Amino acid sequence: MEDVVIVDGHARGIIAKNLVTGKLERFTANAVVIATGGYGNTYFLSTNAMGCNCTAAVQCYRKGAYMANPSYVQIHPTCIPVHGDKQSKLTLMSESLRNDGRIWVPKKLEDAKALQAGTKKGSDIPEEDRDYYLERRYPAFGNLVPRDVASRAAKERCDKGFGVNNTGLAVFLDFSESINRLGLDTILQRYGNLFDMYEEITDVNPGEVANEINGVKYYNPMMIFPAIHYTMGGIWVDYELMTTIPGLFSIGECNFSDHGANRLGASALMQGLADGYFVLPYTIQNYLADQALWGKVPTDRPEFDEAEKAVNAEIDRLMGIHGKRSVDSIHKELGHIMWEYVGMGRTKEGLEEGLKQLKALREEFNTNLFIPGKKEGLNIELDKAIHLRDFILMGELVAYDALHREESCGGHFREEHQTEEGEAKRDDEHFFYVGCWEYQGDDNKTPELIKEPLEYEAIKVQTRNYKN
Repeated sequence: MEDVVIVDGHARGIIAKNLVTGKLERFTANAVVIATGGYGNTYFLSTNAMGCNCTAAVQCYRKGAYMANPSYVQIHPTCIPVHGDKQSKLTLMSESLRNDGRIWVPKKLEDAKALQAGTKKGSDIPEEDRDYYLERRYPAFGNLVPRDVASRAAKERCDKGFGVNNTGLAVFLDFSESINRLGLDTILQRYGNLFDMYEEITDVNPGEVANEINGVKYYNPMMIFPAIHYTMGGIWVDYELMTTIPGLFSIGECNFSDHGANRLGASALMQGLADGYFVLPYTIQNYLADQALWGKVPTDRPEFDEAEKAVNAEIDRLMGIHGKRSVDSIHKELGHIMWEYVGMGRTKEGLEEGLKQLKALREEFNTNLFIPGKKEGLNIELDKAIHLRDFILMGELVAYDALHREESCGGHFREEHQTEEGEAKRDDEHFFYVGCWEYQGDDNKTPELIKEPLEYEAIKVQTRNYKN
């Protein structure tokens, strides 16, 4: 989808690009439903499929839909670490592994340095020299703490120099104790497919004995590290899943509605089922009950002409830049900026620097982009360039929202706002609202913040505690 078409103030169709022929096509409807996923690939490396993008959502934002809580990005703790600068995506290892796997780093800094240098393996380190840091910090929940807590704890250990791979950006997920206690067959019944997947990618078998120290068998540990996984923010919708544009509905990950700051106790499947099966089929009827909407809108109306003309002009602009940098090289730079300044640990200074670099990157994109081929026919690089244009805008939205929210909550962690023990510190007095951002007519203009107060009647709002 390249654009949403507004007729008399209502969403009445879309402009879509045929990815095979390259031609733009018009579609008319009584209402438009966007179900196009999240914006995780703004960070370039994520667990999302490479084709996932936020273009449909961002085009709705440009047409007047609010973008809500974009800073709420979930980082998953059990992903296979980055192996180099040639990767296009990251692999998610199922969180079920934390049921029986124990996460640890060495207690001694010299052991961590030896692991990083490749002179030691994880199986060479005996039990007494291992720091099961989640069990130490969160005795009530141990390795089962929520994703944001587990991810930040891994980052804290690696930042202190205790990372276990050659980059220093990994921790161990170890099944030795579970295998010794339950038997290898039981563990393979539970996680055999995941062990196979890990071995296929890393050439390391987590179910293989690697060492024996003082009669204790040590198996090959997995290496894991946090990665971008899911975006809780998205297009603002009301209780009937309609955006601020009448007739434009947003469901699934591309809206903001179900997960709050952290996606606790919920899943993407849950939201897809809830929105698509149990909510929208009933609420969209209320909108369609207006008989005035049932007249067919022809696709030769001026609104469709103008929308298609604008999309064509933008494609011509991108194709006509004739710079020297590939789409992927600019996207990788975007990912570095986002991870470095708008990632797991955010600061006021870092976010301001990130915004500065994002604006410079947009200028680089607009003046030095190179797209090979022609706009007619199949041109994957052109499609990627369109998505990258929108990823840059989305990255700015994430940074603006993170900068204004002077607190830590869920997937948003401001390092200035943490407890003495390093836990997230909310500020409900000043930030108890949904942060909605309104487009100001130009990608280079700062969006306007609109606050929607949060009101809870059935639950008591309180701070999470995983220590006791």
